[in-house]
Amino acid sequence: MTVQNGVSGDDMPEPSRSEIELRRIRMVLIGVFLLALVYALYYGRDFFMPVMLSFMLALTLTPIVRLLRRQGVPEYLSATLLVFVSVAAIAIIGYLLSGPVLALINDAPSIGRKLSEKLSELRHPFERFIAVTNQVDQVTDTVSEPGVEKVVVAQPGIVSQAAGNLLSAGTTIAVTFVLSLFVLASGPLFYEKIIQSFGRLSEKKRALRIIYDVEQEVSRYLLTITLINAGLGVAIGLGLWAIGMPTPLLWGVSAMLLNFLPYIGAAANILLVGAISIVSFDTLYFALAAPAFVLLCNVLEGQFITPLVVGRRLEINAVSIFIAVAFWSWLWGFVGALLAVPILVVIKVFCDHFDSLRHVGNFLAAHQTLDEAETETLPETAPR
Repeated sequence: MTVQNGVSGDDMPEPSRSEIELRRIRMVLIGVFLLALVYALYYGRDFFMPVMLSFMLALTLTPIVRLLRRQGVPEYLSATLLVFVSVAAIAIIGYLLSGPVLALINDAPSIGRKLSEKLSELRHPFERFIAVTNQVDQVTDTVSEPGVEKVVVAQPGIVSQAAGNLLSAGTTIAVTFVLSLFVLASGPLFYEKIIQSFGRLSEKKRALRIIYDVEQEVSRYLLTITLINAGLGVAIGLGLWAIGMPTPLLWGVSAMLLNFLPYIGAAANILLVGAISIVSFDTLYFALAAPAFVLLCNVLEGQFITPLVVGRRLEINAVSIFIAVAFWSWLWGFVGALLAVPILVVIKVFCDHFDSLRHVGNFLAAHQTLDEAETETLPETAPR
């Protein structure tokens, strides 16, 4: 039995009927709001996705802008320089990777044939099942009702689809960098406008403390994770170059980007490197050196480097990560999957600053974060 403020748990007054109804109404309104939010994010992804990317980019570059401001560099100048360097780096990397990526796409049929030949020994137990499946498909296609015609919906051409995707990606990138430039150049003005929306001085102080704490912790986390992923990409690229893997720059960049997706991104990169390595090298045993090296780098990064540098405070449990990656990838595709973990970190840091939301932050955390004073009020279940 717990005791709170001198009143035992058995003597606590029961909630009245009106309080119960108010709680139910509140829960219904929260559910309706969440459904409306998901609906808006899904159908308004062309607007919300670049806005979210721009704020994440601004939070990533904020520590550098703050450091340069201490050195006497104005926000607008440092923000312009950082955004320009980011755009130039992405453009240079994209130009260098355009050739290997196009060559990989053009050689995809031959790569698939070679991979099938190399792995033919592993396919023998499944060949009978594959043959039966093909026969069932042929029977299904040949047997049809008389007088029934098949209708095939014409799909847009590859060129038009590529042009549309390229235009959409270009618009998203442009809006992301321009908006992030404005957010970084404005300095504390954006936060001051938020503070001015509160009336009482105590509310303004609390809001200012929460905003700056969330901004500092999340920006430090994003910048640290970005630097760690960049170092991982450089290490993997150099290691694969030493092994003799073709296009090591491509696999280094893919390792950096996919590592923003914990577990899933590393596994996908290992499978891609393994497939190309099997096709590129003669012996199967020597071909396993490249994916084994990538696996070793990811294990060192995930189990030692990132926990040591980031710390345990901002670690997220694996269940929340998988759910978030699945949800945001369904909502916004690959970009949503990349933003899933940073969004989780933002939500966790924000919830940690409110007593009513601390349990949500504790659920997202990888370790127990409840105060000892709170755990002491839990009932004792161990026998005396």
